[in-house]
Order: sequence, then C-alpha cells, then structure tokens
Amino acid sequence: MELSPFMKSLGLKYPIFQGGMAWVADGKLAAAVSNAGGLGIIGAGNAPAEVVDKEIQIAKSLTDRPFGVNVMLLSPYAEEVVQTVLANKDKVAVVTTGAGNPGKYVDEFKKANIKVIPVVGSVALARMMERVGVDAVVAEGMESGGHIGKLTTMALVPQVVDAVSIPVIAAGGIGDGRGMAAAFMLGAQGVQMGTRFLVAAECKVHPNYKKAVLKAKDVSTMVTGDFAGHPSRVLKNKMAQKFVKLEKAEAAKEHPDYTQVEELGNGSLQRAVIDGDTETGSFMAGEISGMVKKQQPAAEILLEVYTQADKLLNGEH
Repeated sequence: MELSPFMKSLGLKYPIFQGGMAWVADGKLAAAVSNAGGLGIIGAGNAPAEVVDKEIQIAKSLTDRPFGVNVMLLSPYAEEVVQTVLANKDKVAVVTTGAGNPGKYVDEFKKANIKVIPVVGSVALARMMERVGVDAVVAEGMESGGHIGKLTTMALVPQVVDAVSIPVIAAGGIGDGRGMAAAFMLGAQGVQMGTRFLVAAECKVHPNYKKAVLKAKDVSTMVTGDFAGHPSRVLKNKMAQKFVKLEKAEAAKEHPDYTQVEELGNGSLQRAVIDGDTETGSFMAGEISGMVKKQQPAAEILLEVYTQADKLLNGEH
C-alpha cells in the first residue's frame, strides 16, 4: 500500500492515527504508537495545560518520532493548551481538534509547522474547516466511542471526500484491516482508531475497562446524552442505563432541566478509566468493541491492521 504524500509528510510508516481519547490517550500510549510507525495522539480533554505539558514531555522522552495532541476546543483550558502545544513545536507534528472551530489558531499552528486536522461529522463542517485553512479532516462516523454525530462512517466518508480537496482520514467503526481497506476504497488516505487501542498493552485504562471491551458483543454499546444534545457512545452498564432513563424522563417534561443528568455524568469517564468503577463509570467505546478479542502491544496492533488491509487492497484474501 503506497502512502499518500500527506501521510509521508507526517513521517508515518502506517497511515494510522491513534484516537486522542480524553483521560485515556497519554504520553506513553502516544509514544508507543508513534514508535511503531503510526501517529500517536495525546488527548488533552478537559485537562489543564500543565497536565498536557507533562504528557508531552513523557512522549518526548519515549520517542524521537512525531506525535500529535487532540485539543478539545470547548475545554476551559483550550487557550492555554494551544500555547503549550506551540511551545513544544519541535515534537508535536499534528493537532487534531474536536468540539469547536480551530480557525483562530490555524495561522499560529502553520507558522509553527504543526498540521491542523479537525474531527468532523458532516459535509458542511468539513467544508467550513477547509475554508479556514486546515490541512486535513478526520471524518468520524457515529459508530465511534465517545461523543458522536449522526452519520455512519460508510455514508459520511465518501461524501466528505467528494466535498473537499484536502486529505480525509476515516474514523468510527474501524477496528481491523478490513475496516481500513474499506476506508481506503471510500477515498480516505488514512484511518483513526480509538477503541482498538483501549486494550493496547501500553494503554493505562483500568483492567476492568479492558475486560469490559474484551467481553463486549456487537450490541454491547448504547448512546447516552441524545436527549440533552450531547450524544456519546458507551458500553452498556448500570450507569449508562440509569443515565438514559433519567434523561428520557426529563425530556418528557414541558420544561426539561438536565442538571441532575449532567451531575450524574460528571467525572464518570475518569471513574471508568482510573478507578475501573463498573457501577458509576462511563466506559466510552465504539461499536467495534465486539471485534476486539485480545490485548496486544500497540506495535502488534498497527502491524496486524496494516498487513491485513494491504493484502485485501492487493486482491489477496
């Protein structure tokens, strides 16, 4: 499989991004993925700048290859995190963004030779991002774990590819080489995977989290937050079911107030990742969870996915 000029410009061996999952994607995981030839990405989430800087320094100490940072633009610390990334421009090669428009930062990032790649869930958003001068987009379908849009990957990716002239990276529902080969057939130049890396040996999530992903079936995820306008895909557990029940009850009222629902969700991802709390934790994971059957080092995951995709794209089965 020949890498596109864009993927080559990132210095990658494999056109595979590791998703910048909040609370999950730290410096250690990002470095492991980058060392293996993919693009490791640190997830800034809602973390303050000093926490993000610490993870950048960890990644720097563990790899001499480029890596990325995912900036959540709705975070109260977004401005500080952007400045921290710019201060580390010697190593941070890419910024992926979510929950907002990175337009006001694009010039600064470009001056620092950092590529800007927003995550988009619609053609309109992809076109808007192209207009503000980003380098590429991640078109992410609603099969993915965490915060989701409304379109599936199969429908979204080719429409985004047709709508923009910048490179498109496919995400959502991609967990093996078959998914990667399909994404390339749809016009993507690379893929982003999150859920598959939850069970990477270098991933810090609590063993209970990994166990939950490994035990998952095809119907083991559900969407929370749909009524409140913040849909998020998680593994089914007591917390998720209670959340949706409370949410539905509130939505049925004439004047819904989602304060109680939001309070239930506060800190739930942290409780899952750090504490492995199966009662009140929110275990974000995508629909491919049912395909994930073993824990592996990140390097093994990358090689396996790429090799399978390469064979399929070359007509081998």
